[in-house]
Amino acid sequence: QKTLADTEYYPSQNSLYMRAQDGHAYMTSLLFSVVEGVILFLRALYLSILFSPSIMMAPFADSFGPQFRKMWLQVVHRTLEQAGPAFIKWGQWAATRPDLFPRDLCIKLSELHTQAPRHSFAYTRKIIERSFGRRLSEIFENFEEEPVASGSIAQVHRASLRFRYPGQQAKPMVVAVKVRHPGVGESIRRDFVIMNLVAKISQFIPTLKWLRLDESVQQFAVFMMSQVDLAREAAHLSRFIYNFRRWKNVSFPKPVYPLVHPAVLVESYEQGESVSHYVDDLEGHDRIKSALAHIGTHALLKMLLVTPHILI
Repeated sequence: QKTLADTEYYPSQNSLYMRAQDGHAYMTSLLFSVVEGVILFLRALYLSILFSPSIMMAPFADSFGPQFRKMWLQVVHRTLEQAGPAFIKWGQWAATRPDLFPRDLCIKLSELHTQAPRHSFAYTRKIIERSFGRRLSEIFENFEEEPVASGSIAQVHRASLRFRYPGQQAKPMVVAVKVRHPGVGESIRRDFVIMNLVAKISQFIPTLKWLRLDESVQQFAVFMMSQVDLAREAAHLSRFIYNFRRWKNVSFPKPVYPLVHPAVLVESYEQGESVSHYVDDLEGHDRIKSALAHIGTHALLKMLLVTPHILI
């Protein structure tokens, strides 16, 4: 018969097994932390080397003539391209702020909106078939291997659906297939860990403390990570379509359910032009520009101020 002492000094096999499991989990977690730390260190080292040329050239961009400045703009563009999605997205944002950055830099960075690095068609096929559990040819009647455009998070292919919706015409429905780039979520997460560390260090530098870089980086990180989930983007599109249902001059791509997945989004293909064409190229067409400004401002304010739980 076991005594209390036996129970205390001779634990049962189940107890020993649970301790072994806890020890294994601790070692696994420790190993993962070490590996993640090494990856972050190597990534930070790579970024510091990558950005060195553009940073060293920047003070002389206005001193050595237009050719040197053109070269510097190209170096900045290629650096952001190679740095990954978080930096590409920052470049896309910077391109829309001529009030903060030189105009020629904004024009160069605007190329990141449609000319970001692309992944292979083999990966596109694999991720679509894995997401929907069907072969590509079973879903699409025609699928263009060359992307229409590529951004920081995903790239877009034009395709036509094989199946028909009730009441749809005989002509196949043309859709845009948005496919997330490989490893983009982990890449963004790690880059923002590094950015956040740099931002926190900047708080100890008096000349940089007023910028409050730590807060802006955290806000930008939340915004970026929310864009990685394409299923969430589909939900937002559906919300905007409903909220703007009475507007005749504003429309959104329609998600094609059930072809919606966090890594792949199939939506209606909307033909259009970049608004920069009307802003930059239409000299003297003040009425058109004024109308666009009016529509754009009201649409933006509605999207910002209409909360998600209110249907208008």
